[in-house]
Amino acid sequence: MIVCAGGNENFDFAKAIGVGLVESAINLTQFCLMYRPKDILFIGTCGIYDKGEILELYESFHAFNVEFAKLSHNFYTPAKSEIFISSQGYRVNSSNYICNDSKAAKKFANLGLHFENMEAFAVLSVAKKFGISAKCLLCATNFCDENAHENFTKNHQKAKEKLVCYLKNNCYI
Repeated sequence: MIVCAGGNENFDFAKAIGVGLVESAINLTQFCLMYRPKDILFIGTCGIYDKGEILELYESFHAFNVEFAKLSHNFYTPAKSEIFISSQGYRVNSSNYICNDSKAAKKFANLGLHFENMEAFAVLSVAKKFGISAKCLLCATNFCDENAHENFTKNHQKAKEKLVCYLKNNCYI
């Protein structure tokens, strides 16, 4: 089953699961209960914390939910903040916020995180709970810096086209 966030990141061949951690986890759980997929491919875009190329595709089976609050060392959480189907690929961080500060992005990179995507952690968490094979295929639209939103907007359509091209060339669709 191919899934995407939806909203401005819709694909006609993918099921939209919602934007952010909560909405995507709830809706993907409902899809898994109804359809019992044998695997899940989540497609979307991502921001780069430190190293990477704009409009390149990145695969991940390993996601985190590390919030900015952790960087201040004034907060902790008992909630699980790491999920992996496999340690292959890149480490993606999910939050309900988009990082637009290069200093914060560098701190996330120093934790071993490569990219950010709002739904990846929820997708892999739901898949693992149901024992479903899953991966994330993400196209980078921006660096996580002061120009993050402007560059995301500028590159978003091209990133979606690159994802579609990859999926067609690799017989996913």
